[in-house]
Amino acid sequence: MNTYPTDYQFLYGAPTCSAQIRTNNEDFQVTELSAFDPDGEGEHFYFNIEKNGENTDWVAQQLASYFAVTSKEIGYAGKKDRHAITQQWFSVCLPGVKNISIEAFNTESIKVLEVKKHSRKLRTGALKGNKFSLVLRNVSDDKYLAQRLALIEQGVPNYFGEQRFGINGANLQRGIALLKDEFKERNRTKKGLYISAVRSWIFNHVLSQRIEQGHWLKIMPGDVVMLDGSKSHFQVDDIVALTERMQRQDLHLTGPLWGRGRSLVGEEAQRWENELLEPYTDIAERLEHRGLSQDRRSLRLLPKQLTSVCIEPGVWEVSFELPPGSFATSVLRELCQYSQGRAI
Repeated sequence: MNTYPTDYQFLYGAPTCSAQIRTNNEDFQVTELSAFDPDGEGEHFYFNIEKNGENTDWVAQQLASYFAVTSKEIGYAGKKDRHAITQQWFSVCLPGVKNISIEAFNTESIKVLEVKKHSRKLRTGALKGNKFSLVLRNVSDDKYLAQRLALIEQGVPNYFGEQRFGINGANLQRGIALLKDEFKERNRTKKGLYISAVRSWIFNHVLSQRIEQGHWLKIMPGDVVMLDGSKSHFQVDDIVALTERMQRQDLHLTGPLWGRGRSLVGEEAQRWENELLEPYTDIAERLEHRGLSQDRRSLRLLPKQLTSVCIEPGVWEVSFELPPGSFATSVLRELCQYSQGRAI
């Protein structure tokens, strides 16, 4: 028996058709949707960079080396997939510099698309979302895939994706061992990654159980809901009125991002979450001492601007936009049984 179950519930039932993703990097393309436009002034240079098969941290390191600055002078809004073609903004603080030459920075896998100036460093989370353009190959049933595409327009479970937990769940297991003082990690970045995996697992477990127990779109007294397209959330009062808004996709139910402080839910919702997490009380309590505060995350993920086209039998191109912190793989898992077309 798995002490920390990761066999999460499907919203529309497990899909029966299969497909391959990432046969090559071109099949998985991600474009960052900026939260703002650089103002054209200041000491921070912004670079819109297309990378092919490179990870975000590595590109940041190359920028630091190219401009002979420390890593603290480099900013980006979020990390992007390595095995993909992605476009995202980076910032470099270059006080007193008016003009730069960036052409020599381009390589076969890195291309600078735009250069702008801004008054502030680009901070983590400063993005509106990401646009995904994915090619699915070897689709076993085109008609079935089209039917599933119609379903996911209504939303999918907002699970943290498999990459959050590491290969074979290694990040989760290390995080649990770290919290139990059975494992030591000196690297702060890795330590944060492992702790985040445990916190993400708690959320996924609660979400999966809400689906299994029939509470996916059923508001309990004391539930906390979140405004669509916003992090703003509040505890419910008028369940009938808020249920109507939720059905219009204006609001979404939320699950816990565990941390210190009082639970943000109350009444029946709090009792339900407490009973569900009672077997994991020791882990939850240890998380509370790690400095993270209680927060909430939307249970429902709406793929916006969803489009799809069958290029030829067995080959589909699917595009959609997701808010920050959401995973394309959470959309794909409701669409088909996907496998990687190449080793990741």
